[in-house]
Amino acid sequence: MIIAFGLFLFIEGILYALFPSKMKNMLKKLDAVADKQLRTGGLVFAVIGFIIIWYLKT
Repeated sequence: MIIAFGLFLFIEGILYALFPSKMKNMLKKLDAVADKQLRTGGLVFAVIGFIIIWYLKT
């Protein structure tokens, strides 16, 4: 679990370091997305991430 969190932080950090202006623009556009869409997308990514981690652990 800690490895997955570390990987998440690494990827996020790389994105902000390489593309700071694009990341700012993306975060501004996030305000226009409905809460239900964000919740659904977050749940989908969480499930996909869980499956990947579970698969790699077995």
